[in-house]
Amino acid sequence: MKNELKIPSMGESISTVTIGQILTPSNSFITIDAEILELETDKVNQVLSSPLTGQLTLLVKSGDKANIGDVVGYIEAAEKTQVLEDKKENPIMETQENTPIDAKQEESIKKISGSPSVRISKERFIEEIKNSDLKVEAQQEASATLSPPASPSKRTETRQPMSKIRKMIAARLVESQHTAAMLTTFNEVDMTTVMQMREKYKDIFIKKYGTKLGFMSFFVKAVTAALKIYPIFNSYLDGSDIVHREYYDLGIAVGTEKGVIVPVVRNCDHLGFSDIELSIEKYAKSAKDGHLKVDDLQGAGFTITNGGVYGSLLSTPILAPNQCGILGMHKIEKRAIVMDDQIVIRSMMYLALSYDHRLADGKEAVSFLVYVKSLLEEPSRLLLEI
Repeated sequence: MKNELKIPSMGESISTVTIGQILTPSNSFITIDAEILELETDKVNQVLSSPLTGQLTLLVKSGDKANIGDVVGYIEAAEKTQVLEDKKENPIMETQENTPIDAKQEESIKKISGSPSVRISKERFIEEIKNSDLKVEAQQEASATLSPPASPSKRTETRQPMSKIRKMIAARLVESQHTAAMLTTFNEVDMTTVMQMREKYKDIFIKKYGTKLGFMSFFVKAVTAALKIYPIFNSYLDGSDIVHREYYDLGIAVGTEKGVIVPVVRNCDHLGFSDIELSIEKYAKSAKDGHLKVDDLQGAGFTITNGGVYGSLLSTPILAPNQCGILGMHKIEKRAIVMDDQIVIRSMMYLALSYDHRLADGKEAVSFLVYVKSLLEEPSRLLLEI
């Protein structure tokens, strides 16, 4: 019986997808939950998995467009008894210890035995494979020795299409710069106390919560507290109306091989340090594995990005659409500063706040950033909420 393979729903705002990499070719025998192909959208990629075991027939190829609900292939369900009968009719597909062999080994068996239906001993098969591999290696070495070196004057270029995610990132960044009156203000923060707290409690924190105590939880708590005092940075402009959010959902920028994505940590005003760290850890793993959902990336009111993990000393982050502010973290470096008329060595970080000048004035932006700085330099205030 043929079962239709359809494009699943991927969020209210997504109606079309692009067929990405084909992970299992057409006409393959596939098992349940095996990955078939990638679906690329404007926001995130998603893998389409097999709902059952059987013979796969694909109707699409990489690069094709499809709508939600479209049939992209069929899976003809295989009965268990049929699979067992196929193995009996093709005994060569198992070694004497019933170990499956791949297509390359099967081809080698054909060459050795002269017929795909003749069984040979495991010892002879291994010996023949070793001899064959040695011959191939010898031929490759000889070819490499005889081949002339590449000309140093040879200059080549390659061309490849932008991925769906990369296109969307580019479009949103350009849209933000064209629609917002963006300005950036800077300050520096002394991270010495935060670093001492992390060092002092890191082992206890991991033992109790199963995750590391990172810098991001301190910044999320500090920004959330600042948003309560300066609510304009949790707002956005819709036509001639200012829309203010009464909740605190923060986007945390995460770098992946396919580009920067921003999963959203919800209700940050109700989360503790461990809750924030666990949420970020979960999103980072999902982003790396390509399992983020569309809903995970929507609805942030403010964004925090950390270029310091890549060594950035200073930058001007770009606003996301429908946001008034984004805070950029940077590399922590030991620098000589003056404290109480004494030159001391402290662990310093530059902060950058980009904001929409249509909504917030410079005074508000500077005050917001100074408040965040004060909380980070005295992190005990975060616990006391003062």
